[in-house]
Amino acid sequence: MQRWPIFLRPAFKLLIATGIVGLTSLVLILLRQYLTTSVVALLYLVPVVICAALLGRMAGITASVLSFLIFNYFFLPPFYTFQVAHPQDFLAMVVLLSVAILISSLMARVQANLMQVQAREHEAVQLNALSVDLTGKNDQVMIARTLAQRLADLFSPARIEVVLFQGEDPIRVRAPDENPGEPSASLSKTIPLSSPSGLLGEIHIWNLANKVLPHEERLLQTFASQGALALDRAILSNSETRARVLEESDRLKTAILSSVSHELRTPLASIQAAATSLFNPDVSLEPTARSELQSLLLEETDHMAQLVGNLLNMSRIEAGALKLQRQWNSLAEIVDTGLRRLRRNSADQAIEVDVSEDLPLVSVDSVLMEQVIINLVRNSLKFAPAHTAIQISAKVQEQTLALTVSNTGPPIPDEYLQHVFEKFYPIPGRENLQGTGLGLSICKGIIEAHGGKIWATNLAEGVAFHFTLPLTWDGALPMIPSNENEGL
Repeated sequence: MQRWPIFLRPAFKLLIATGIVGLTSLVLILLRQYLTTSVVALLYLVPVVICAALLGRMAGITASVLSFLIFNYFFLPPFYTFQVAHPQDFLAMVVLLSVAILISSLMARVQANLMQVQAREHEAVQLNALSVDLTGKNDQVMIARTLAQRLADLFSPARIEVVLFQGEDPIRVRAPDENPGEPSASLSKTIPLSSPSGLLGEIHIWNLANKVLPHEERLLQTFASQGALALDRAILSNSETRARVLEESDRLKTAILSSVSHELRTPLASIQAAATSLFNPDVSLEPTARSELQSLLLEETDHMAQLVGNLLNMSRIEAGALKLQRQWNSLAEIVDTGLRRLRRNSADQAIEVDVSEDLPLVSVDSVLMEQVIINLVRNSLKFAPAHTAIQISAKVQEQTLALTVSNTGPPIPDEYLQHVFEKFYPIPGRENLQGTGLGLSICKGIIEAHGGKIWATNLAEGVAFHFTLPLTWDGALPMIPSNENEGL
């Protein structure tokens, strides 16, 4: 906080006022033969006004009394005495003293009002700066650091320490960063950080050079109040965030349990029926029927493995722990492998594939990309009418390889298109067909992990899912297989 320099403190102000009156008197004495008494009396008001305006009320009154005495001693007969020979001279002296004191009081009042206005303006500027700095901060340590730095700037070279009462070990934030509690430091002032919820901490001021003035004390208390309110707001915001996270976690847990239990029920029932028939000694099966049951058992087991894999992949994606095993792969081979695993699920629908083997190789994790193809096709099979075709096509598009999976199912309302890749997002009218609600979300995570993009669009008849994959990998260009399946 800015202070008066030593030469403008009260004792020195009176000394300066005496010097100003003395210098004025010296000039007037030298010019005495050219000036009348009334002019001298008026001229003595000049140092009075100057002292009152620049140095305050006491300096102005001091200048008034000195002017009165010097005027009597040097300018009124008999000279060099304090006697007054004529009544009109005495009246002139009284008028001079009265007017000088009145002017001193008025000027001092104006000066005091000006200083008060400047102090209020300074407070408003500092409080506005503090409010701007605290806006949007929900971290208590950041709030404490901002508060400490602002106070350190105001009371330099004092050291500021903001103590937050959190748990058994209080958090201490200091500004400047030096330790204010060193042996040479002395604790000058302590201000509590109190809010409606209780005592949140304290502000410690170390090595305060000067006494805190009233307007500084008011500003300090206001800073403490603003800081306490910001801390209280941060505590409430963090509590609300934790409650919201817990609520969302509970909702997701419930959704996962509900969806997974529903989705696993069908393959479990098929596995149980197939296993019961295969291992029941009382049931005689034809070789063809036995083969079909064995195939069903393997496929439904694979289906369950896919569901569990979806859950694991989703957890890895959300934790940022999904690691890609990237190699140059043929997208046509990935699509073919994925479709073979969906053979039984797609028995009632044709799958038309237009993915050329001549397309450039892409740098992908083949296992995860196969999972994307399976999830997109399985989603299309779920919503497309029976005996309709699912179409898969791919082409080079600028610097990417683009693939589209389309079906003739009912369109998705436009307002839900951007949400279909969110986990557990319900689309009206499709709640009973959505399964775990993780398939499309996992596709989005895998594609974005490869640096690509995925989205959905409505067609004239049906829905299409698109994704793109970059053709380069760490700056390397893809290989383009020849018709003889030899890499160039």
